[in-house]
Amino acid sequence: MLPPELAAFSWLSLVLGRVSDQSVTVNSFAKETIEGFFEYGTAAGSYSNKTGLLNFLAGKPVETVFDKLQPNTQYYYRLNYRKPGETNFVARPECRFHTQRPMGSTFTFAIQGDSHPERPQMSEPNLYARTLLNAAADKPDFYICMGDDFSVAPVQEVNFDSVAARYTLQRPFLGLVAQSAPVFLLNGNHEQASLFNFNQTDERHAVAVHAQNARNQFYPTPAPDRFYSGDTETLPSVGLRKDYCAWTWGDALFVILDNYWHSPAQVDSGFHEDDMGGGKGGRGQRDWWALTLGDAQYQWFKRTLETSKAKYKFVFAHHVLGSGRGGVDECNLYEWGGQNKRGDWEFAERRPGWEMPVHQLMVKHGVTVFFQGHDHLYALQQRDGVVYQEVPMPADQGYFAYNEDRYQSGLKLPNSGHLRVTVSPEQVKVDYVRCYLSQDETAQQKTGDIAHSYTIKAKTSHA
Repeated sequence: MLPPELAAFSWLSLVLGRVSDQSVTVNSFAKETIEGFFEYGTAAGSYSNKTGLLNFLAGKPVETVFDKLQPNTQYYYRLNYRKPGETNFVARPECRFHTQRPMGSTFTFAIQGDSHPERPQMSEPNLYARTLLNAAADKPDFYICMGDDFSVAPVQEVNFDSVAARYTLQRPFLGLVAQSAPVFLLNGNHEQASLFNFNQTDERHAVAVHAQNARNQFYPTPAPDRFYSGDTETLPSVGLRKDYCAWTWGDALFVILDNYWHSPAQVDSGFHEDDMGGGKGGRGQRDWWALTLGDAQYQWFKRTLETSKAKYKFVFAHHVLGSGRGGVDECNLYEWGGQNKRGDWEFAERRPGWEMPVHQLMVKHGVTVFFQGHDHLYALQQRDGVVYQEVPMPADQGYFAYNEDRYQSGLKLPNSGHLRVTVSPEQVKVDYVRCYLSQDETAQQKTGDIAHSYTIKAKTSHA
């Protein structure tokens, strides 16, 4: 049963995405057939633009682009809808969005860690809704999900509809924040959208295809264009994967990496495996050098970092290497750091044509923060000037700090909540905003409390 906060959004959700300096895309998903139109403008309650009449078929997402917008502008919009046979339109509550900020601006974005709705022991719907509403109250310019939000593990009969159901399950939840904060999604290991699965000849191939297609159909996902850079390769039955991408906003470069779509070897747990490995993919005796971002993604990442003049650089991936546990504890290994488990340097031999390992590349080009999920806690570490930030879960009603033993340094705190990141010309400020179920709140722990906060000063440029 959906929590009360979702009652108004359970059958008709709006999710924004692909925001740029001149446009935004709204993905509408209705469980009943309706028709309607959007109004939008730069003043709350007053709309200077209107779309034509749109048809929204039950269960079919519809994307609408608001274009010819002004940069650095706050917009307001609403959907007016009616059911077949009705005369009058009903106005859905007004929502907002902001187009690209220029250099020198101050803005906020928000991040959630692994929501794992398929795991009731660590994903309580009421708590998840509270976290999302809490994040929405910050009025972030966009919202980033770190992966493991659309696990396909419960799927038994593999077809598009069964896989897509894992994506539509999140619509009323993510819509709480994404109706006003364009969403960016990362693949996690539990999405099973991977090159390894795609290359199989059994149901795993179909799972990879359906998972990526469902994500791209039900959420407005960036493709390479004049505003975003990213993966230009197409795949049969998928087309553009829309997996990794980069864009600039204010004084910051944002880079989303994909751990799974470019690794011929299985990166983490396979379809219908548990987290300990085994099953079809067999992680037990794997070659960790076989786990890779791939040549194309690495070279794109290198070009993106070295050509950016942004004051701050934020990099997002589901996890260091896409597997294992830990942050800086893992960043010296394999293609991320160049060494094997014994401490031998194997990088030049195992990654010919790569300038340097991923961590060293981030150090060289001044990456401010590397954000990751996967480990289900808040953990803050730093190595060589790069902050490694593990993002907490948004809906863990047990309020645990999972896998904290895999972080041998830094600050570790338990779930649940989200990260609020404020970017200004002078500094970056990261707040861990806690969230609790109402019955778990006390004088010492309340939703909205800041469990930890830190700032990173802007580096002084050299003449």
